[in-house]
Amino acid sequence: MTPADRLLWRAVGSAGWWTPVLLVATVAGAAAELALPAALGRAVDAAVGATAGESAGRWLAAVGALVVLLVGAGVVRDYGTGAASARSVAGLRHTLVRHILALDPRTAARHPVGDLVGRLVGQVADAGQAAPTLVLAGTVLLPPVGSLVALTMIDPWLGATFVVGLVLLGVLLRGFVADASAAVAGYQRAQGHLAGLMVEALAGARTIAAAGTAGREVERVLTPVPELRRHGTRTWTVLAGAATRGAVLSPMLQLAVVTVGGLSLAAGRLTPGDLLAALQYAALGAGLGTVVSALNKAVRVRAGCRRAAEVLTEPARRYGDRTLPPGPGCLELRRVSVRADDGRPLLDGVDLRVPGGALLAVVGPSGAGKSLLAAVAGRLRDPDAGEVRLDGTPLPDLSAAALHAAVGYGFERPVLVGETVGAAVGCGADPVPAARAAAIHDFVERLPDRYGTPLAEVAMSGGERQRLGLARALRAERLLILDDATSSLDTVTEYRVNRALTDRADRRTRVVVSHRVGTAARADLVAWVAAGRIRAVGPHAVLWDDPDYRAVFRS
Repeated sequence: MTPADRLLWRAVGSAGWWTPVLLVATVAGAAAELALPAALGRAVDAAVGATAGESAGRWLAAVGALVVLLVGAGVVRDYGTGAASARSVAGLRHTLVRHILALDPRTAARHPVGDLVGRLVGQVADAGQAAPTLVLAGTVLLPPVGSLVALTMIDPWLGATFVVGLVLLGVLLRGFVADASAAVAGYQRAQGHLAGLMVEALAGARTIAAAGTAGREVERVLTPVPELRRHGTRTWTVLAGAATRGAVLSPMLQLAVVTVGGLSLAAGRLTPGDLLAALQYAALGAGLGTVVSALNKAVRVRAGCRRAAEVLTEPARRYGDRTLPPGPGCLELRRVSVRADDGRPLLDGVDLRVPGGALLAVVGPSGAGKSLLAAVAGRLRDPDAGEVRLDGTPLPDLSAAALHAAVGYGFERPVLVGETVGAAVGCGADPVPAARAAAIHDFVERLPDRYGTPLAEVAMSGGERQRLGLARALRAERLLILDDATSSLDTVTEYRVNRALTDRADRRTRVVVSHRVGTAARADLVAWVAAGRIRAVGPHAVLWDDPDYRAVFRS
């Protein structure tokens, strides 16, 4: 079973008990639809006296009951389709969001944000139609097959005529599914490409406005539009072609049934009621619209499942089940190597040991691998070779809860998450101590609801946002990693924050990526990174004797 098939069945399962309800309602509606022409025919024959001993009133009552059943089944089917789809879409979106957020950042980066959003919003909505579409596909042949049986029972010549029409319908529909599948898949790919380019442009809107390149950006973002139009035109062309062929064949089939039925009526093999029923069965069985609609929905569901499954097949980051033993927070990198997608070494055989409770400054020229080393140190990225240990425990062996409680990250441009300011600082515990250490508590106290203020309603400068992100990082219990996390702060605030970070009373291990000589001077150790390697590790005062080290700060 392919990943798309597994996702389709998961969507059907997410619909819950609505799937059997839809099946029962659809089958009941089809049965009533097939019984109605026969009941009407009997009522006509009873009314004109073509059948002896038959009561027209009884058959009219049967007709009324079948109409009520048809209406009721239609109501249940329409409501159930919406309810089943809503449940399936919600379940699939929860699954996809959880998986995307569990991916390794390097893996997630291979998919543009706009493309992921397109899959989550558009393709999952298509895949969520799996349960009603499966029911429709499983019952779509009931009317034509039932009509064939009924016509054959009325008159074998009518059945034979109808079989010829069904064969022609099959020939006309040949290739529809393949053509529609290719067109829909291409349309969805182009749609995802367009969404990715649009998100990129929106993220850089200020830069585009400042550079005056809006015109070129519009052309770049709309690059996929011709492809989108081509696949969209192909989709509608395929649908229109099938509908046109059906519109031509359906009346021809009904005309053939009328002709054969008229001859049979003249020969005395049919009653007027039989002919009326035969005409209705011909119209019911030859209706191509339901078949084309079912096939089109099946194509879209299948394409949506395939697009969503492509993301779900990406391996999620795995965690162990261990907790950290008691320890001071000793961090070790052993022969750690990281390579780019094209094979270039980004970190090459890095060995580094940071004693528990020490403050390590990571310095080096731009592009040396400082941020990558910081990412590997707290398992934001797993190395391609080597291992990282915290108090002797390999980081992949830790449970997610243990890792996230022990390690905290502060970034240059943090993304704040949570409904309120307090939630952005930390979940559950008192946010005030961390906010004070990050010099953001006074700012929060001036907000209308303080830490309960909705995050979306707070206007913040870059420095205030950075301090809130830093406050969240300061909740770490054993290892704090800061990647240029104070770059947007003014001098006075940076001094207050650095005092908190370099406080000797802080027993956590701290790894600070910085370009500033003052930070290196206050650190216990400095790791000097160059071209993906550790060139030297030692106190700043010792390394300062090397002119190449001094040149790092001059640059």
